[in-house]
Order: sequence, then C-alpha cells, then structure tokens
Amino acid sequence: MKNSSNKYLLRYDLAFLAGSFLIVMLLSSIARAILLTWNFELAQDIPTADTLNAFIVGMRFDMIICSVIMLPMVLGLLLPSGLRQRKIWMAWLIIMGSVITFTALTEPTFYYEFHSRLSSIAVEYLNEDPTTVVSMIVNGTPAFTLLFAWALSIVIVVWLFKALNKATSPQGKSNLKGWLVRIPVFLLVAVILTVTFRGGTLRSGAPLRWGDAIHSQHIFANHLALNGLYTLTKALERRADKKEANTHWLTAMENQKALDITRQMIVQPQDKLLNSKELALFRETSPEQRKLPENVKNVVIVLMESFTARYTGFTDNSYNITPYFDQLREEGLLFDRAFSNGTHTHQGMFATFACFPNTPGNEYLMQKEEGDTHFSGYPDVMSKLGYTENAYVYNGAFNWDNQEGFFRKQGITNFFGRDQIKNAKFIDPTWGVSDQDMFDQSLIELDKMSDTGKPFFAMLQTLSNHLPYTLPEPLPVEPVKNKDGSVNERLTVMKYSDWALGKFFEQAKEKGWYKDTLFVLLGDHGFGTNNLVTTMDLMRYHVPVLMIAPKIRESVGTTNSKTMSQVDVVPTAISLLGKSFPQHCWGRNTLALPENDPGFAIVKPSGNDPLVAMIEGDKVMIKEPNLKPELFKNLDLGSQPSVTRVEKSADPETYKSMKERMSAYIQTALRSLNNKAVGDKPGLRPIEEDNK
Repeated sequence: MKNSSNKYLLRYDLAFLAGSFLIVMLLSSIARAILLTWNFELAQDIPTADTLNAFIVGMRFDMIICSVIMLPMVLGLLLPSGLRQRKIWMAWLIIMGSVITFTALTEPTFYYEFHSRLSSIAVEYLNEDPTTVVSMIVNGTPAFTLLFAWALSIVIVVWLFKALNKATSPQGKSNLKGWLVRIPVFLLVAVILTVTFRGGTLRSGAPLRWGDAIHSQHIFANHLALNGLYTLTKALERRADKKEANTHWLTAMENQKALDITRQMIVQPQDKLLNSKELALFRETSPEQRKLPENVKNVVIVLMESFTARYTGFTDNSYNITPYFDQLREEGLLFDRAFSNGTHTHQGMFATFACFPNTPGNEYLMQKEEGDTHFSGYPDVMSKLGYTENAYVYNGAFNWDNQEGFFRKQGITNFFGRDQIKNAKFIDPTWGVSDQDMFDQSLIELDKMSDTGKPFFAMLQTLSNHLPYTLPEPLPVEPVKNKDGSVNERLTVMKYSDWALGKFFEQAKEKGWYKDTLFVLLGDHGFGTNNLVTTMDLMRYHVPVLMIAPKIRESVGTTNSKTMSQVDVVPTAISLLGKSFPQHCWGRNTLALPENDPGFAIVKPSGNDPLVAMIEGDKVMIKEPNLKPELFKNLDLGSQPSVTRVEKSADPETYKSMKERMSAYIQTALRSLNNKAVGDKPGLRPIEEDNK
C-alpha cells in the first residue's frame, strides 16, 4: 500500500481536469444565457447570427477565466500524489463555481441598470459606503429570490463536481511511477492552458482583448460576448494602474500640437488667454452683450438625477413622463442636443460644476488625489464675479462621492443635505430625503440668501430617481405602466421627480427673487433604454438642458440644436449675464458658436470602460485604446434613435479630423489635470514647455 501511494493512473487526473474545465465553461455559458434572457428586450432587433456569434466569441473569454481557475490544478499534476487529494480540489472548484453562479444571477440586474458588464462601478460603490449599497440591493432588487436561486445553484454545482469526481476517481495501480510521465504530460497540459488563457488565439503579441468582443453593429451583442469576471478584473487592473489607462491618450501626439488643437476647439473670439505659457485654457471671457434684463442677477443650477432626454416631451411626447418639465420648456431656452460627460452622478457633478471633462482613469475624480485641487468652475466663476451667498442642497449625505470635501475646496460654503433637512415628509431608507423635501429646503435657503439683499448662486441636486426607486405613499402621480399592466418603477420615479420639480417652480414663482434669477435645469446622466444605436449607448448621455429667465426666449430663442455637453453649461449660462469673467472651463458658450460650428461633446462611461466618444453635430466617433476608431453619421435623437456607420474610406477627412481633435482634447486635459493646472494658478510645470 505504501508503495502504491506514489503511483496513480494519470488518465483519471486528466479526465478530472478536463471535466472540471468543461463544467466551468458550461456555467459561464449559462451565465451568458441568463444575461440574455433577463435583458431580452435589448436583443429583439439583433440578428440571430449575431446572438449565436456572441456565445461563440464569449466562449473564448470564458476560456480565459476557466484557465485561471484551472491553473492551480494543472500545477497540482506535479505533486507526488497528483490530484488524488480530491477534497482540496473539490472545495476550490465549488468555491469558483459559486462565484460564477453568483455573478450569473447578479449581473443581469447590474447590466439593466448600467448597460455595462461588471466593472469597477460596483467596487466604487462598495468602497464609498457598503451599508448604502446593501440597502440599495435589498430594497431595489429581488435580493432574497436571488439568494435562494444562488443557494440552489450551489447545490447543483456541488452535485456536478461530485458526479465528476466519482466518475474520475483513480482505480487500481499504475505500472509506471508517476514522475516518468507526469512532467511531459504537465508540459503538454501547460501549453494547452496557455492557449486557452490567451482566449484560444495563436497570434503573436497580445492575447484576446476587450475589443475582440466587438463583432456586431449591436452593442448588446458585443457586450453579451464578454465575460463579467473578465471585465471586472480588467477594470480593477486599470483602476489600480491609472498610468496604463492614460498612456494611450497622453502619447497620441506631440504635446504642443495637442495644446494648439485644443485651444482652437475651445477658445472663442470673445476669449483672451490670461496665462498661455502655464495654463491650457485659463481665459477672460467678455460676452458681446447682455442677453437678460439687468435685474437678473441670481443663478440656480438644478442637476436632476437620471433625467434622460429620452422620455421628455421634446424627443417623444407619447410617454407623458415629464409634463411639468415640458411645460417649463415653454418658458425657457432648450438645448436639445446636450450630453452628459459620463454615466454616473459623480461625473455629472464635476463636469457641470467644476467644468472639467470626464477623462480616462479619472472617472471618480472627486475622490482621487488629482481632484484635490482648485478648479475654475461654477463656484470659482461666481466668486470672481463678487458673489458671496451660495448654497448646495442635496437629498443625501455629502460624504458620498466626497462631495463636501471637493466642493468646499471649490468655494461652496453652505451645504444642506440629508442630515440638515429637518421634518422631511419622506426619507428613503437607502439614500435620503425625497426630491420634494430637497426642493422645499431649497426654497428656504434661497429665501435666506435673498433676504441678505445680495445676489446669490446655488447648486440643487435631486436623488429620488435612483435605484431602489423608493417613493412617498400615497404617490402624487399616477404610476407608469408597462404593456403588461405592471408598474414601471424606473419611469414612475422619473415622473415623480418631474412632479417635484414642477411643485418647486410653482412655489418659486410666488417669491420676489424669482424674476431676478436664471435657472439652469439639466440631467446628470440618462439611463439605459432599448435603443442602443452604436457600440456606445449614446442614449445614456442624451440629457435635456433648459435655461429659464425673464425675456430669455425673446433674446436667444426657444431651442438651440448645437451639440453641447455639461462642461459647456457654465460658460453658456454666465455669458447671458453680459459680464466679463475669468474661467478655465473645458467648454464654450454654445450660444456664441458661428453658424458653421455644430458644437461638440466628448463623453466617456464610468466604471473604467475604455471607450470614449466624440459627438459633433450628427457625427459620432467612438474610440477604444489600441483599436481603430468607429465613425457614424446621421445621428437621430428623436422618437426612433438611429445612426449610420461609415467606413473610414468613405469619409477620410472627417475620420482624421475627429480622431485628431478628440485625442488632442483628452491629452491636454489629462496633462493639465496631472499637472494640477486646472484652475487660475500655475501648475507643476509650464504647459507650453512640458513636451516630454
């Protein structure tokens, strides 16, 4: 017996190894099938061939994850007893199988919310406040049903591996000592594992990459081909190595050329650079004339959570989700081709209020070292114009996303959030008070500032329109119904937010300060819909921007269709007041664009997704590092969103121009941020001399 302990039948170990690999591959494919089933509405217009191809391509990404799981077992072939210690390997496989089934059950909800495979968004949320995340999951998803399903899946996983173990348990003795065949067999298996770890590719250079999933014109088919654990791992790698995330963009071209192109894109005739040697875009803006009556002196920006343009009246009034906003639209100037710079409130905040774009590797800027600096955004501009009265009112806690830490550094001095709002009519157990309560508190704070007799500015931010979609009872609006008669929670809560906004304006109009105030309403970002028109879900970025003030329609019109993004909001709004002001905003006064300038927006998803897009009029360019850009034309943002893909050869000039300008803009923004030169003070080195 002692002699035979070092002898075993190698074929049983190899059978156990191969069977384990196949089971893990099977679980991964089932996970993909669950994602498809849960989000089947997104796949209805996808050709069957593309869907099938998503599973075929997806198996290559699954192989990468399977190879990582198999690696310890392959190394185990070199052990004196090989894989005979099945209890150890069974425990390892059951744990890994449980992880796969857990992601299979949770990722469909994540995708429905973010239209992204698992990414660092999940980690950022957990890092911020695990208690809030748990509450959001428990109150906003069928959490207990999912837990039950997971427990059942673990039972099935255990049964599968036990059955495999029983079928491949070593029987009898080997006539050869294991070492004579174990090493060459190990080397052969290691070679096979190397190929599978590369996604089955034998090409030289890089193994299977994120971009290899792009095989279809339909974004969901491309996302379906990915593996959630793969995307999460890659996102965490980029998060840990920000330098790698930035390298591609920082080396796109010679620094001075990038700076020159960026200035051509941003600096307008009414702008004068103030420190061109040391700062990229810091300038004095002198509007040609005042566009609003002299009495208009206050500015209030309202950032609406998940307030997508897709369900507002100006894109398709058949939904009737935003009747109050649609009514307000008749009183102001609407920018109907505006885009958020990101897909998360965090990016909406710093893009709108700090006037800085969402750049690769800096999606959570307010929490990072790079964000610990002074930006020349909304608070700074207003301060330089002599405003001392300010308020930031928000439903939730200001420690979320480091909002107070960041904006206090920018110049905001008065914060009123969940902990400061007393006698709230409704408190969401996850986030904070309702939108109605936030707006009620805003009226109080605006009254206080008005009583000082000084001009004021404010930042108001809603939150109710967010998972878990918890609303006051009884609801002040009729629930939105799906075709099957069930309540659509997502659209119902948007309708509630619209109601709260309308209630706020109804009361604000009774105030003496209303006629003296410029209001700016915009969405912080949109949310996923079934209209995935490009390889980047552009509908998640399309948001309304509405400016309301006395005589504004008579002065500048009712609708502006120039392309703009959140970084354009402050330069545009403040220019209406007609006063010269210094700024370092990375956007322009959209109202001052010449006839032949369609405007542009550069957008990027959160979660360390590598894609970046530039939208210019009806043209779109989407770029992923190390891959060729995609060009689209005829972007229609109406009731049936659509776009046409264009090959480079069909329009080489547009392709070259958009690629160059997008790269230059991002490169200069990254350099300025890394150089801490985004405000009115010089950074670590002169911008025009740092050509390394």
